[in-house]
Amino acid sequence: MFGATVSGAAAGPLLLGAGAAEAVPAKSEVTGLTTGSATTPVQGLHLTFGADPRSQMVVSWVTDAAVKNPRVVYGTLSGGFGSTAHATTKTYVDGTSGRTVWVHHAQISKLKADSDYLYAAQHDGATPDAGTFHTAPSGRAPFTFTSFGDQGAPSVTWKTGANPADASGRDFEPNATPASADIVTGIEKVGPLFHLLNGDLCYANTGPDRIRVWHDFLANNSRSARFRPWMPCAGNHEIELGNGKLGLDAYQTYFELPSTETQPELDNLWYSFTVGSVKVISLQNDDIALQEGGDIYINGYSGGRQLAWLEKELKSARASKDIDWIVICMHQVMISSATAANGPDLALRAAYGPLFDKYGVDLVVCGHEHDYERSLAVRGVVPGSVTLTPTRVRPHST
Repeated sequence: MFGATVSGAAAGPLLLGAGAAEAVPAKSEVTGLTTGSATTPVQGLHLTFGADPRSQMVVSWVTDAAVKNPRVVYGTLSGGFGSTAHATTKTYVDGTSGRTVWVHHAQISKLKADSDYLYAAQHDGATPDAGTFHTAPSGRAPFTFTSFGDQGAPSVTWKTGANPADASGRDFEPNATPASADIVTGIEKVGPLFHLLNGDLCYANTGPDRIRVWHDFLANNSRSARFRPWMPCAGNHEIELGNGKLGLDAYQTYFELPSTETQPELDNLWYSFTVGSVKVISLQNDDIALQEGGDIYINGYSGGRQLAWLEKELKSARASKDIDWIVICMHQVMISSATAANGPDLALRAAYGPLFDKYGVDLVVCGHEHDYERSLAVRGVVPGSVTLTPTRVRPHST
């Protein structure tokens, strides 16, 4: 297994107001099971939080062709299906194969906080695929989340006509591993409210068939992501040559995230959400990091836009009486003890360190290093350090 794994919890008295009103029942648009249909099926079913995790959930799935009337029917466990949310469709054209991918996103709103729901995703002529989810609590309440990075996909993808014995790294997906399937089972054993996926999701950019690698990744993770939101950040291996100016079109299409960015090319690359008294901020580090690890080097692409947004989010969170914890989810690391991996990035320490110190960030979860470690608590830097080595925060004596 790769990356870093963290679980967290938060608890305390109830302070926030009640969640949004429960979904209003409506005539269900679910249709019966379909057999023998030539319609492309629902694939890669997965969830992400909407802007308010107490009352909004996004259901997403992939198809191999355009479809009619993509939709999600949903309701409560006791009441059954009763409401419908119609999906919007995003597409991208893979720059290597020229193939088009269709991804459908249905946002469900007006849900009741801290409640169970069931849903089924469908489009005309296709058999529904279903799942359940639990909405976030209101106010200070206990919950669990999990986190890791650099997952990969469980299935090896071979180049058409390639010799399977050729281990050049160009004829097959070199980052495929059975462990990427095992850890999905592990997530379900924990049963968290949500999962943070800290970048380098499936290494599609290293495979001979990038769309197939994404397909294998989503099919694998759907065993968990249809039951709880998997909230990702984009790492260097999400940068795919030919997939948009930044190479991130695939990532930006597969996921619908609570981004507030108004520039379409930057949409879904950084975002935040609040669960209970925990503020989670997800970043895209290739904008800041000096390291080059994707198909193209995109350092500085936002022109400072992401950093300005980050400080605004941190300032607002730390000023709020309702936020106790600030958690950062990102890919490349600021500090590391690994000696045989990528290593920490000085530009991240220079840009993020002062902000994390100023606003008291509590936890940073990353991937990138392909090992498991955690640091001691740090604040500030060692005086005179040209590499901005963080200073350990020593516990107070009693």
